[in-house]
Order: sequence, then structure tokens, then C-alpha cells
Amino acid sequence: MNFSQIIKYVLLLVLCFQAQLVSAQYSPYFQNYSLSEYNAGNQNWDVSRAENGKLYVANNDGLLEYDGLKWNFYELPNKTTVRSVLAHNDIIYTGSYEEFGFWKKNEKGILVYKSLSQDIQNEISANDEIWQIIPFKNQIIFRAFSSIYSFKPEVGIEKIRPKSVIMSCSIVDDELLVSTLNNGIFTLVGNELKQIISDEKLVNTKVISIDKYSEGLLLTTSLKGCFLYNGNGLIKTNFEVDDYIIQHQLNDFSILADGRMVFGTIKDGIYLTDSKGKVLFHLSKENGLVNNTVLRHHLDETNKLWLGLDNGLASLDLSSHNYFFNDVSGKLGAVYDVIDYKGDIYIGSNTGLFYLDKKNKLQFIEGSQGQVWNLKEINGELFCGHNDGTFLIKDKKPIPISNYTGGLTIKKVPEQKNVYIQGTYTGLVTFKNENNTWNSQRLGGGIAMPIRFLVFEDQNTAWVSHAYKGLYKVKFNGNYDKITSFKSYENKGIWSSFNVRVYKIKNDICFKTNDGWQKYEPLLDSIVPHKLLNESFGKGTHIISEDNVKRLVLKNENDVISFKSLAIAEDEFSLTSNYFKNRLIVGYENVSKISDSTYALNLIDGFMLIDDRLNETLKMEQPQVEMVEINKEPVAVNEEKPIELKFNQSVGVSISSAKSDNHFFEYAFLGIDSSKWNRMENHKLELSNLNHGEYDIAIRASNGFGETSPIKELKINILPPWYKDDIGFALYTFLILLTLLVIFILHKRKIIKEQKILELKFEKQQEELLKEKTLENEKRIVQLKNESLQNEIKLKSKQLANTAMALVKKNETLQEIKQELVGNKTSFDNYYSYKKLLKKVDGSIAHKDEWKVFEYNFNQVHEEFFKGLKENHPQLTQKDLKICAYIKMNLSTKEIAPLMNISVRGVETHRYRLKKKLDLENDISLTDYLLNFK
Repeated sequence: MNFSQIIKYVLLLVLCFQAQLVSAQYSPYFQNYSLSEYNAGNQNWDVSRAENGKLYVANNDGLLEYDGLKWNFYELPNKTTVRSVLAHNDIIYTGSYEEFGFWKKNEKGILVYKSLSQDIQNEISANDEIWQIIPFKNQIIFRAFSSIYSFKPEVGIEKIRPKSVIMSCSIVDDELLVSTLNNGIFTLVGNELKQIISDEKLVNTKVISIDKYSEGLLLTTSLKGCFLYNGNGLIKTNFEVDDYIIQHQLNDFSILADGRMVFGTIKDGIYLTDSKGKVLFHLSKENGLVNNTVLRHHLDETNKLWLGLDNGLASLDLSSHNYFFNDVSGKLGAVYDVIDYKGDIYIGSNTGLFYLDKKNKLQFIEGSQGQVWNLKEINGELFCGHNDGTFLIKDKKPIPISNYTGGLTIKKVPEQKNVYIQGTYTGLVTFKNENNTWNSQRLGGGIAMPIRFLVFEDQNTAWVSHAYKGLYKVKFNGNYDKITSFKSYENKGIWSSFNVRVYKIKNDICFKTNDGWQKYEPLLDSIVPHKLLNESFGKGTHIISEDNVKRLVLKNENDVISFKSLAIAEDEFSLTSNYFKNRLIVGYENVSKISDSTYALNLIDGFMLIDDRLNETLKMEQPQVEMVEINKEPVAVNEEKPIELKFNQSVGVSISSAKSDNHFFEYAFLGIDSSKWNRMENHKLELSNLNHGEYDIAIRASNGFGETSPIKELKINILPPWYKDDIGFALYTFLILLTLLVIFILHKRKIIKEQKILELKFEKQQEELLKEKTLENEKRIVQLKNESLQNEIKLKSKQLANTAMALVKKNETLQEIKQELVGNKTSFDNYYSYKKLLKKVDGSIAHKDEWKVFEYNFNQVHEEFFKGLKENHPQLTQKDLKICAYIKMNLSTKEIAPLMNISVRGVETHRYRLKKKLDLENDISLTDYLLNFK
């Protein structure tokens, strides 16, 4: 099969699929853009997409630019409304009130406006507004109601003014066809308009477009429908869409490359038809379009249809093979399950059960109001698990077969023909078909909790999980009317008992917990990690459908829906979250099989039909550099040369990849850490505080699940700081030489200073030695003086002792003489002479003056001995002091007696009394005490 045959086959499948869906009011994926998103005026008069993928919109307030991620807004110098836009090559032409011109990026990447109408200001018709811009051969045509302005870059502007109001311009077979109000159709010949069609059928209506159709022309009008022109006259078409566009007033029209036709209306959105005018689908506010008035539409090269609306913008993905059923009214509500039963589509939602009738209208099944959880065909009968119980749906009516509330899930018992187990709000319920009648029975066994997940391990064993917390293994008896065992596995290795989902995958009982995938290991009767699923699916991914034996349907933490084959890797595909952003019912996502190749994904306001025969591949185009800013200021950039900036400067690089789908940007430093890709914030690469040097940076677009664009390399050269360039090195050399000179001078000064210090130190040492020598001499002198004094004291003590001894001897001699005198008293003849002699002897014994002299000399020798005794012992008498002095001189009792002029006995008695006065203990010697007294 060659390429053209493949294309024809794919196109045939698409058209057949669309034909089946039209009657059900399905629509392709579309996206609305509100004022809050693009931040400009409400009316969008024209739309055009450039070759680089950027979209340009003629808006009430000015010109809008969209690169797939962000919107930019530009105002005309006179701030007037932009009525028309054409992106042609790398130039953006715009038309406004008495003004037209073009926009082009300058060397800094800034879009700058150049007026063309200023060159012919005097020729511009009053109140002219440019409503249409089209390329024609080597010129650009600007159409107003009263004039046509032809712009040829090498020639300039020429003005063509017909006799009637111009309504539209079309190009057919390299001819410019001009439709006028009530005056027919003209063709441009040179600079003149020549009439080619004049027919009363065109009176009182506006010809919207003239297109080549079959072997003639197709004329579409605003109020009279479509006409065919074969050269002989106008023939009314029998298009199915005619009635709709007449009723709702056609405003814009085009024929697509595949023959399909787009009709944009004033009052009822757009209609897409086949080449015969049969409606394939209709998109209006009723099924989600943001506004019903289509001012202009544009089909880009990616088969995306852009709509400029009276209030906002929208885009339709005509290349997508996935279709949506949208309920904007809220009548349907949030959808939980969809099933194709006997050729009818049944929809279970939070408001009840609905079906699509033969007239393609949503119909409510009376008596089904309330939450529908589950729809399942069993033995040719339709079961409805409902908030109020379980119903059989027969002839579009609900028949209750169980009043156990909350039919959350129902599973067939293995190897049993007519036995099913259902999980409800209050436990498990058995359903048995006996004699063509379904009977239900609640199973007790201690289970009185909501059971959301139910999987059979074998015909008598099942695993169930609580709607919020808990995992249990259940065993049934042979009749399935009693639970024989109910065992919790919360302490059997489960990572987390919250939000446990239970599945059976290739005969393994598998569990998805908050922390990842696990499985049941029968030999251990325990739950263990499931390495294969954690690696293959990812810890944050859970299954939302396992009914299809060929594939599982998964949803990851980024809301990517993946169809994963259990056998053939090529039989896998994914849907990005842009299809259903913020429309999934979190925790209750569900994919239902409608046919062998069609699946339904439930949404909060409808459902999405997925055709797995026509897998879609998202485009990832190489990113482009839009603008480079250094320190927030745009600079001119030559992509063949590195971006050069100073060391302390920051750089911001604006990136776009307008042809990429649902993307973001990543960058990596090549040669440094090429495997580490960092996500850009706000679609802009911002770098600062990098070391100097050259950097090769790889930039790519990514959609988040493996698809990436070709890499765009960006080279950045950060100059070294001034202290590392040639000037810095010269300065360093000068500073080094200066430093060496300073060091030399300082060193020389240091040597001189140290020499002076040494001299001063030597002098100081000499002075200190001299002082020490002098001090030693002085100490020696003092020592000699002390020794001299000690010797003198010793001498005086010796002299004092000798004096005392001499005094003792003297007194003894005088006592003896006195005794002799007294004994020879009678020998004296003269008693007077005797008394006189005796008196002289007594006068010479112990004279008081002699004692004073003795006391003075004694104090000189013994350093105020008597003064100290008197201070410490004030009770001592003069006589006591005398005996103390004699004892201090180490005189014996016998030697003291004559000095005291008393007997030896008297001295001993006095010594005893003296010891008492001095309060001396018995073991203390009086002599020792006085000898040591200072």
C-alpha cells in the first residue's frame, strides 16, 4: 500500500467515524480563549497563522500574537481597532481605520510597525476601514468597502475604486474575484474590474466567499444560502446546511483541502460539513463554544481551525480523531459511566441515568434520579448500580432488583454461570439468576462498610478494599450466601491502607497504594513490593480500566491517560491532559469500552470518545530564539555567533516553538551535565552568576511523557571580569613590581629598625645588668650591714650579759661585804661610821639608775622587748619585767637572785607566779617562751 492509499484509507476512517458521531452532537476537541487569557479587547475580527507557527489576531484593541504558550499584545501608533491581519512569509500585514501597513521584527527581535498608508495619505478614502487582506500573485491586496489597495514592494501602492460597495475578495485559479453589494461579481484585469456575474439572486444579500467547486464556482451568501455557478447562471444548492446558515446568517466560509466545508455564522457558531453540504458537526455555545458569533476563521497547516469570535477566540483540532460530548447546560452533570447497550448510548451521572434517542437528543430515564455509579451488561441485561440500590434497565425504565444502597461495583464469580458479587455502601451483596429472575442477598460476616474495589483470586476467595481505608481477604461458602472468613491485611506488609485499589493482572492480585504498587505473595501470605509495575507503570500511576483484555488504561500524576498493552508494545498510545484539563472526576476516572476500537472517558460535564485505530502523535518542533536581553535590555543577536556578555551581567533568552503541541521547554549545559534537563520558568531561559567562559546550552520542547523536539543549541560567552583580562594582568604585573619595591624598601627599613632595636636592646640590657649589679651590691651592702648589726647586737648582748654578770658579781661582793659589816658591827667603835659605811654599801646594790641604763641597753638589743611584753601582758609589774629580762638573757635562777637582791627560792617562786600571769600551759617552758618572744 503506497502513501496516497494510506492517506485515503485514514481519511475514509475519519469521515466514517465522524458520520457516526454527528447525530449524537459530538464535536472535535476545541479550546476557548477568554479575555482574561489574552488580555485585550473582546472582538477578534481576523485570524492568521504565520509559517513559524505563531498566531496573529486582529483585535479591538490592537494586534495579538500567540506562540502556543503566551500572548503578546501590540498597539497601532494611533491606537485604533485592527480589522484584518495576514501573516505572509515573515511579515505581518494589518488593516485598520484609514490605516494599513505591516509589522516586522527588528534585529533585537522586537515587532515594529511600518505604515504603508502614510505614503498615500491623500488617496485614502474617508472612513475607509481595511476588512480583508489577501496575497495575490506578487502583491498584497487590502480591501475596504469602497476601495482596493494593491501593494507591490518594488512598485508601491495602487488604488482601485469600483462603482459599488465591495463585500469580499476571493482568489480562484490565480484570478482575483470581487463581490459587490447588489452589483454582481467582478474580476481584476490589470487595474480595472470587469463584471463576470450579474444575477438577481445576489441582490439584498452579501456574497461571503467565492470558491472553486467541482467544475464551477460556489458562491456563499449571508442570507440566501449557497449557489453554484457553471458559466450559465446561478443554481441554488441542496446542501443540508443551507437552512441553518440562512436562519443564523452566514458570516464566513472556506473549503478545506480535504473537501470539507466550514460555515461560520452570526448567531449559531460554526457548521462543518462534508463536500456535499451534509453537516458533520455543529459547534455553538450550546455545546461549549464561548461565543456564537464567528467573525472570521482560519485553518492552519496543522489542521487546526481558529475562530475569531465576537467575544473571545477558539480553536478546533480537526486532525484529532477523538470526539467529545459536552453538556454545558448542567442537565447531564458529572458522568461516571458510559455503555453502548443494544445500539443506544447510556450515560450514568451524578444526576441519574440518560440515553441518546434516535433524534440524537439527551433523554432522562424517569425514576433514575440520583447518583449512578456503575453500568454493566450481564447476560444481555443492563445493570445499573445506583445510590438507591440496583436496577435493571428494560425498555428505558428502571426496575429495582436490590434495595441495598450504593451499587459501587459488581463482578462475576469465576466458574459460576449466574452468580455475581456486588460491593455496596454497607458490604457485599450476592446476585443469582434463578429461573430468569435476579435475587439479591446481603452477605454479613462482619462486613458493614463501603466496598469500592472487588477482585476474585479464585471462585471462593476475593479481595476487597474499603472506599477510603482498609484491605481485606474474603472467603465464601459454596452457595455464596455466607462469608466464612474476613481477614484484614493492614499488618501484612501493605505500605498504606488508605485509598487501596485492587486489580488482577496476569493472575497476580495487585494493589495500588498511595506509595506505589504491591502484590500478594501466597507462599508468604503477605503483601510485597511489585517491582515490575513500579518500574513499568510508575508509583504515581493507577489503572482506570481493566475490562479490555488486550490493554490496561492508566492515569498518572500529570493526568496523562495511557493505553498500555499487556502483549504488544506497539499497541500503546497516550492522551495528554490538554484534552481534558480540569475535567476529570478525581479518584473516579473511568474508561468504558464502547466498541472494538472506541472508548469513552468520563468527564465532569460529559465524556470523551477515543478511537484507538488512529493514534495521534504530538508535534514537537525545534525551539527558536525570539529575543535576547542582557540586564533586561534587548540586544541584537546573530545566531551564528555566541551571545557575549560581561562577567557581572545577566542574560534572558525568550524561546518559542509555536508549532509544538502542549509543550514546555527544558535546557541542559552540554559538556557539563548533558543528562540533566532543567525546566524553564515562564518559557524563558534566565542565567546569572555564571563563571566566565563559553557555555553550550541545549534547548528543547517537551510534552512531559517522552516526546521531545530536536535540540536548539545556544552558545553563550561570558567574558572574564576585568581582573582576569589583559588589563587585569597588566595591573597585576604593575602591582607585583610595586609590591616587590615596597617590600624591598620596607625590608631595608626593617633591617635598619631592627639594628636600632638591637642597639637599644643591648643598651637596655647593659643598663639592666648594671642595675642588677648595683642591686646585688646594694643587697650585699645591706647584707653586710645586717651582719654588722647582728655582730654588733651579739657584741652588745655579750657586753650586756658581761655587765649583768659584773653587776651580779658586784652585788654578790657587796652583799658579802654587807654581811661582813653586819657581822662585825661591834668591831666598829663609832656606830655612825658603821651606818655610813653600811649605807654606802646598800647604795651600791641594785641602784634604780643602773636598772634604767640596763633596761635601755636591753631594749636596744632585743628590739623593744619590754614594750611588747607590756602590750601583750599589761598586768606585769616592774619586778616581773626585770626577771623576764634576766630570763631572756638566759641567766640562771642562781644568777638572777643576787641581781634581784632576793634568795634563789624567791626567784623560783617569782618564776612560777610569772608563768601564771603569762597564761602559759604546764608543758610550755617559761624560758623558751621568753627567749622566742619578739
